[in-house]
Amino acid sequence: MCDPIFEYQFRLILIGDSTVGKSSLLRYFTDGKFDEACDPTVGVDFYARLMEVKPGVRVKLQLWDTAGQERFRSITRSYYRNSVGVMIVYDISKRSSFENLKDWYEEAREHIEPHKAIFVILGHKADNEEKRQVTHREGKRFAEMHGLKFFETSAKTGQNVEESFAQIARDTYQHLQDGHIRIEPGWDGVKAGFARPKETVQLAEAEGETRCC
Repeated sequence: MCDPIFEYQFRLILIGDSTVGKSSLLRYFTDGKFDEACDPTVGVDFYARLMEVKPGVRVKLQLWDTAGQERFRSITRSYYRNSVGVMIVYDISKRSSFENLKDWYEEAREHIEPHKAIFVILGHKADNEEKRQVTHREGKRFAEMHGLKFFETSAKTGQNVEESFAQIARDTYQHLQDGHIRIEPGWDGVKAGFARPKETVQLAEAEGETRCC
C-alpha cells in the first residue's frame, strides 16, 4: 500500500520584463523571505513547493523563473512548451512593463500550443504605491479582456503571493479533472505524483512531518 506524497506535478513558468520582481515573488512563495537585493536572473532558475489544492489533495509546483532580458528570450522560449501554467508579471511602478504584457502573452501562447495552459496576470510591487504608474483597474481590465485571473502582489509585504499561486494551482487541477488538460507522453506540463510506502508516511506523521518541498 502506498500513500501519495503529491497527486500531480504542475510545471509553471514566470515571465515578464526584467526587474519586475519575478525572482522575489518566487523566493517569498517558497521560502517566506523578501530579498531587497535581488540580482537579475541569468537564463532560468528553478524553485519547487507542495501546495494543497483541496482538502487531502496536494500537488507539487515546479516553478521556473525566467530572465526578462531580450538576449535570454531564446532560452525562455524553450521552456514554454513544457509548462501548464504561466504567470505574466509586470511592475505597477514601471508602465513599460505593463505595456509589454500583450507581447509576453502572445509569445507564450504561440510557443505553448498545441498544449493548453492556465494564465494569470500579476501586477507586482503593489507596496510601491507612491510610484504607481499603472492603476489596479488597468491591470484588471487587461486580464478580463483576455479571460484571465488578476492579482496585485508584493513580495515585500506578502500581499496576494500565496493567493495567486493557490489560484493557478487550483485552476490547473480543476482543468485536469474536467479533462481540458491531460497527462500526455513527452509533455512535462503535468505529471503523475510520486508515492512512498504507507508505513513510512505513518511514521513521518507520528514524528510531526507536515510539509515536503
